[in-house]
Formats: sequence, C-alpha cells, structure tokens
Amino acid sequence: MSRELPKSLNICFIAKRFPILGRAADHGFLWPIAKGLTACGHKVSVLSWKNPQAKREIDQDNVKAYFLGEIFARNERDFPFLVKEKFQQLHSREPFHIVHSIDANGIEIGKEHKKFRVAMMYDIEATEMSQLYSILAMAQDNPGSLIRAGAAVVYKFLSTYFAKDRKLLSTADGMFVTSPQQKLLLERHYLYPDLKTFVIPYGLEVGELSPREKNEELKQSLKLPPNAQTIVTNTDMNEFSEIKNLLHAFEKVAIKKPNTRLIIVGNGPVYKQVEFEMLNLALGSRVIFVGSVKNSELPDYISLADVYVDLSSRTSGFEPSLIEAMVQKKVIIGSELSPISTIVENGKNGFLIRPADVSMLAKLFMKIFTDEVPNDEIGEKAHLKVMNIFNTQKMVELTLKAYKETLENTGYYGAWLKKLVNNMVH
Repeated sequence: MSRELPKSLNICFIAKRFPILGRAADHGFLWPIAKGLTACGHKVSVLSWKNPQAKREIDQDNVKAYFLGEIFARNERDFPFLVKEKFQQLHSREPFHIVHSIDANGIEIGKEHKKFRVAMMYDIEATEMSQLYSILAMAQDNPGSLIRAGAAVVYKFLSTYFAKDRKLLSTADGMFVTSPQQKLLLERHYLYPDLKTFVIPYGLEVGELSPREKNEELKQSLKLPPNAQTIVTNTDMNEFSEIKNLLHAFEKVAIKKPNTRLIIVGNGPVYKQVEFEMLNLALGSRVIFVGSVKNSELPDYISLADVYVDLSSRTSGFEPSLIEAMVQKKVIIGSELSPISTIVENGKNGFLIRPADVSMLAKLFMKIFTDEVPNDEIGEKAHLKVMNIFNTQKMVELTLKAYKETLENTGYYGAWLKKLVNNMVH
C-alpha cells in the first residue's frame, strides 16, 4: 500500500571518500550538502571508508558519519559489502527513504533496493563515463589520431557498459549529473531515461569564501624568485601523457622566460616517469615537485599561481582545485572535454584547450605572462561565475527536489498516484 510522502526524509549517503575538511578536496561539496539537508529537518547518515582523524564515527552538524574502514580490518574491495551490512543494521532501526551513492559502492544495496523499499540514486561518478572523456582528451588534432581515439572510445564504452554500467543503471531510480552533456550521453548511449536524470552543478561550498593572499612563507620555502611567474597544477599522476604535455609546453615558455616556474602538486604511479621526463628536458630547478599535500593546504599552493592548470578529463564532476582557483581569481586553463567546460567561457573567465595540444598550451602561457590577455578581468569573472553557480543553498534545494521527485516515481507513496491521475486528466 502506498503512503504519503514523508515531510522529514531519512537519507543515506555512500561515498568511499567523504571529506570533513578541505574545500579543495574531492567531494568537498558533500558535507555542506549533508549539513544543509539536516538544517531543512531531514536526517542524514553517511557510510564512508576512512578519515584523517582515524575515527570510527563522527557526529557533526547533525550528520552522523560511519567510517567502516576504521571499524573493520578488511580490504578496500570489501567496502561495498560492509556498506550493505551497516545499511541493513541502520535500516532495521529506522528505515531509510533514500540511498544516495556518490560512487559505485552502493551497488550491493541497489541490487536489493526494492526489497528494502528505498529509492536508489547514484552520481554519474558511479559509472565509467569519465574513462571515455579521458581517451578523447589525449587525441591529437589529426585524422589518424582521431580515428584511433574514436575506436578506443567505442571499445571502452562497450566493455564498461556491458561489464558494469548496465547492471548499475538497472538498479537506479535516479541519476545525478553535473552537466547537460552528461545527461544527453546517459539518455542516448546508456539508454537511461531522461526523466530520471537530474542536473546539479556540484562544486564547493563557496558562500563564505573570499580570495586569499599569496602565502609568502610557502613562497620562500619553495625558493621562488621574487619576480617569478608561476604555473601550478595538481595531479594524481595516474596518466603520464597529461603531465608530459604540460612539461613540453612549459619547456617552450621557460626558454623565452627564464623566471617562470612550474609547481607540480601530487604523487602517484607515474612520478618517476614524470621526473625523468623533466630531467630530459633540462628544466632543472624551474620545475618544483612538492608531492602530496593535505586538502586543507592545497589552497595555499593555488594562491601562488599566476595561472592554474588542470587538463584532466578523468573525473565526471567539477575538479575541486579548478573551482578553488576560480574562487581565488586565478587565470585557469582546463580541458575542453571536462565538465569545467560547461561553466568556463573560453577567453572570458578562463581558457579551454584540448589536453594534447602542446603548442596551443605554450602559446596561452606566453599570452598570459606577457599580459596579452586581461588577466585581472578574467580572474574577476571566474570568481563571480563560481560564486553564482556553486551556491550551497541552491544545491541543497535542487538535491531535495530530485529526492522527492524520485520517491514519488517509485510508487511507494501516494503522491505518485495523484501525479498519475493529474497527468491523465490533463
């Protein structure tokens, strides 16, 4: 029997990474949204893996977070099953209405969500769509490269769709995407209903943020010259080609402008390759590797940038460090194939290029460093853009609206029947 849609929802968030601190962190938007939902009178529980404080549970801002990796000495591969166990435990005490899985780790609940009588929703990050963008980003602007990239995309799509994505989408009552392009791709190629897809520009909690001054102490510790023109990038060093292209573009600039510096934040599998490439290019002290830094420290490195670069197309959402750089009024360069392209107007509030276009990247650096473009104006417009788009209250309202619409469409609640009757009458 259908029930009335409850005024107060019991919501379960699932995310392997669910940062409590650090506005430039991956998924840095999640805690503000969870906090915003509780402020509206809803109950929010979070199932995540680990946290920097190594706490098993964190109860903050009326949000209860359980970190299962701190409780169970198990392999990360067990996380989806631990999530289901904890979910069942909590669900038996006080039934959830909505399960919102940011990544694919909610799949075990999704497989049985009808038995649990909960609405199951995922973010686009739960699919492998980002891999398709990553392949396209590395294509050179010539027929041979484009044909090879096209073939690789088709192969990757078929292999990931039939191996994983089709199963996951079959368990979804609703999907969250960050851009209209992703919504269109879901409908046309993944055959997922348009009416079940919701576009919400998840980003950062920017409401109370203001640009920060350059960290002079950090500048001195990195031994940056007083008149240095600085490029900053943050990378997980999983894709060598991304950093290789940046190094080759920087080489062209460094020859003409010896006072330029490139700061590379991050570490990963291809670090040694990147370091070897830098030495081969004889860039020496002009490239500064700082390794991995805390999420709370990343904004200080971004503050040193004259231009911030992130050419990755592997994320399905907005890259937090790019948004942070825009908040700080930096000139940013992003990938024309990443979600950032939906908010950056090329040449107006930032720049977009094909990641494999080394020549264009080098030319852009030179234009920025020689003031051939209005750097201050671009930075101001970038700041205004993100302040207007990434409004936490707006994100909370849109998320809540999507939850309620999805719940109505499950048929568990009387509102669905009323909606059906109204549609038939009109």
